[in-house]
Amino acid sequence: MTAPLTDDAVGKTVVDVEGKELGIVAKVEGQRAYVDPDPSVAEQVLASVGWEGEDDEDYVVTEDMLQRVDNEVVLRGEL
Repeated sequence: MTAPLTDDAVGKTVVDVEGKELGIVAKVEGQRAYVDPDPSVAEQVLASVGWEGEDDEDYVVTEDMLQRVDNEVVLRGEL
């Protein structure tokens, strides 16, 4: 089991198991992270200071999809 998703994940880069960047965590709500696949510089800065937000292009990542959460959010290989 990985560490649970918390507000500390907001602003972190989301990568696949091979290290390919998939976006940044824009918002965490419960056991779900809303990931912005193409964040602007402004969105990255706002997320890094904790100003959460989501929009129509965000996709949802749940805790069971995670390999680990550290300085990045890493998705499991077998989704």
